[in-house]
Amino acid sequence: MTQTQRSSRRPDAPTRRGPGTTPLGPDATRSGTSAFVNGHFPRRRGLIILLGVLGGFLLTVIWSAEFVDRTIGDNVANTLLGHDAKETPIQGIAAGILFAFVSGIAGTFTACNIAAFGALAPLTGTTGSRFSRIVAPLKPLGWMSVGMVAVSAAYGALVGLVGTSMPQFSTAPNAPGGLSPRSIQSMVVFGAIGLIMIYLGLAALGVVPDPFARIARRFPNAPMVFMGALIAGFLIGRPFALFRQMFRDAAESGNPLYGAAAFTLQSLGNIVIMAVLFLLLAWLAGSRLQRWFSARPSRLAVLTAVAFIVAGAFTFLYWDVRLLARREIIPWYPTAPWA
Repeated sequence: MTQTQRSSRRPDAPTRRGPGTTPLGPDATRSGTSAFVNGHFPRRRGLIILLGVLGGFLLTVIWSAEFVDRTIGDNVANTLLGHDAKETPIQGIAAGILFAFVSGIAGTFTACNIAAFGALAPLTGTTGSRFSRIVAPLKPLGWMSVGMVAVSAAYGALVGLVGTSMPQFSTAPNAPGGLSPRSIQSMVVFGAIGLIMIYLGLAALGVVPDPFARIARRFPNAPMVFMGALIAGFLIGRPFALFRQMFRDAAESGNPLYGAAAFTLQSLGNIVIMAVLFLLLAWLAGSRLQRWFSARPSRLAVLTAVAFIVAGAFTFLYWDVRLLARREIIPWYPTAPWA
């Protein structure tokens, strides 16, 4: 190499060992392909994956569904409705619509809802004025709502038509050594959602192909629509008592329009508080987060991947492994004394 060639090389340019190798700098870089894959992949991806799975597992050990559903969920619903939500029958369509929205708010802090919104946290990094930092996150929230409404309305209409013969309608008790039809439905739905989230986390790290790479070229908002559909998919398996009460009311009504409206409002109520927190985070810390991400873009990939992997591992292990232990189908699963 001549002196001229040596001096023309940028000092920060990554050195390559040969064709097809990854840069020797701190991050391996390829072009981003969708909202969840920015193309800046960190080193030690195996360690990141291991810690993400471990984090999801530890959450399953300490998570108390009884505390979240009854202590938080029931008290919120009772306060907003002004009566005992579980003991008071739903009288009429208007009461059912109100109950659907309130039960959605009451279910804000259920495990599945927090898991999904954890994966959206990296999207809060925006720059500009405080007004623009609030407006910018509204776009992904809006597209996410499109996916949510499409799935929840379709499932609600289905429940209004044939809900009384669906597994989720079953009142069969959960006996040791067996699974009720609604438990099987929950396991299938949440198990699939958990595995999808794990895959998205691996894609964010560049370990597996980005499933949105092609469609995002034409429809950049497709990943957010899919995320909304994934969140709405929780309704298909959710065992939250207040949701099951709404489900049975919609199923017994035989009215698909009522079912669609109730399930849509339940989904929207489910994300109201988390969406407000999401916007507040963008407003208060958006510019600082953006600067932090810009300093090393692989940080965004790490945060996205960890959120997806923790959420996915938690969802799969909690609903497909810990549930088997609670039903005494497998011998043991570690749980905290309060769980």
